[in-house]
Amino acid sequence: MKQFLEALRVQRWDDHRFYHHSRINQSLHLLSAICFVIAYALVFVDPAVAALLAWGVSMSSRQAGHFFFEPRGYDHVNQATHEHKEEIKLGYNLRRKVVLMSLWAALPVVLYFSPSVFGLLSPATDLASYLHNLGMCWFVLGVAGLVFRTVQLCVVRDVMTGVVWMTKILTDPFHDIMLYWRAPLRLMRGEWIDPMLHAQGH
Repeated sequence: MKQFLEALRVQRWDDHRFYHHSRINQSLHLLSAICFVIAYALVFVDPAVAALLAWGVSMSSRQAGHFFFEPRGYDHVNQATHEHKEEIKLGYNLRRKVVLMSLWAALPVVLYFSPSVFGLLSPATDLASYLHNLGMCWFVLGVAGLVFRTVQLCVVRDVMTGVVWMTKILTDPFHDIMLYWRAPLRLMRGEWIDPMLHAQGH
């Protein structure tokens, strides 16, 4: 257990220091995390609504932070290029995220032209049932994306790495709230980039 918790700490630390320099990105992660926590609760009530919130707000805001606001230049804090960080990223780097988000964006179109998703769902009869079916499709995509990368890491790295990464992803919303709750205030004060003083020389 001690080894597991240390590996989890390292993955969380690397994720923060490498990929969350922008205060806008941090603030969007805070929004995303709060919505994810709500979605977690909604899973037990209505998985489709939970998935609509998780993908429609949480994932879109989270990934917008990475794609549009996170610096791409040389990382002087960690002495690493953007290309190097993309290469060593355990989870979904930007290239993998493009694939995942493309599937997310394609599902509403697939559902429109194939209302039953090739016989897997009862066809929608109105907007509410269409959104319900879309939510279920996004729910399956989320679970599949998590399981796929976990299994992939278990194969290309080791089981410990894969299970730790999955645990990190599932608990990230709670950790992000603790980590970034001050980010909006600092952004309003004009601090666009986290100076990462706590990471320098670490």
